[in-house]
Amino acid sequence: MRWTPHATVACIVEQQGRFLFVEEIAGGRRVINQPAGHLEQGESFVEAARREALEETGWIVEPEALLGLYTYYAPSNGVTYHRYCFIARAVEQLPDAQLDTGIIGPLWLTRTEIEARRPELRSDLVIRCIDDYLRGIRYPLDFIQENA
Repeated sequence: MRWTPHATVACIVEQQGRFLFVEEIAGGRRVINQPAGHLEQGESFVEAARREALEETGWIVEPEALLGLYTYYAPSNGVTYHRYCFIARAVEQLPDAQLDTGIIGPLWLTRTEIEARRPELRSDLVIRCIDDYLRGIRYPLDFIQENA
């Protein structure tokens, strides 16, 4: 059997010191994550980031930079995830947006509030990406080369 990592995207969205998060049910427990999900066939990474943020939070976001590429091995299911994490600007919240199954709703949390809820984080990547963002790490979107 061939090893196949899962390609995922996530967004760091910050407004006035608060970060956009998703509260959801995953693996039978309530967790907190950045808006994130899997890349779909034929979709660019930026398109996937926009779609996932909308489907999970009801927010239209616009990716402005790449924070980084992360690898995470999930011991719970034995899957390796390759995460493209974007820095995005919140554009507009759609009040009647239909959120994905399992989503409880969006949250806006400070770094301190995130730390206080560390046991609820879906993975260690959640806090690592916030801290990388706060350190000022940024790459231009054209760092990612995709077929048109």
